[in-house]
Amino acid sequence: MQRAKDMAAKQREELLRALKARFEKNMNRHKGLEWAKVQARLEANAGKLWSLNEMERTGGEPDIVGHDEKTGEYIFYDCSVESPKGRRSVCYDREGQESRKEHRPENNAIDMAASMGIELLTEEQYRELQKLGNFDLKTSSWIKTPSAIRKLGGALFCDRRYDNVFVYHNGAPSYYAARGFRGSLRV
Repeated sequence: MQRAKDMAAKQREELLRALKARFEKNMNRHKGLEWAKVQARLEANAGKLWSLNEMERTGGEPDIVGHDEKTGEYIFYDCSVESPKGRRSVCYDREGQESRKEHRPENNAIDMAASMGIELLTEEQYRELQKLGNFDLKTSSWIKTPSAIRKLGGALFCDRRYDNVFVYHNGAPSYYAARGFRGSLRV
């Protein structure tokens, strides 16, 4: 797997170009922020740039949804209309994945997110995202599940139907072609 230091200059330039175009196209997600400041912070954080590239590579279409005034960090979420295509058909976590006797998927949301250097969205973050547009109208996304639910074998996911955001439960070993996960990254 390619890491931050291995990202070629051309690849970094392509990613920055894509992020800038998305930033400019969706100013409603980040009113009052300036791309030049964002780009400077991105260029100073090669590891985070690599994580954003992984978000992009797997279909997440990352974009800025907030700015932490205290830390100066920009907050990116996956803003693809549907759950990122390159992260679907996965169980919630490794325990769920390994508990499957047959038809075990290749990966799980928690391990994939960790390998990408991102976090699964929480329910609160997912609801914040949905205020910025209509996401997951045909798909669903695993969200960070409280440990009390996970200890009982469950995991949570969300989607948007009937102009409302719904939170559901499933067994952590379950996986579906239309369910992936969305991530967040602070840069």
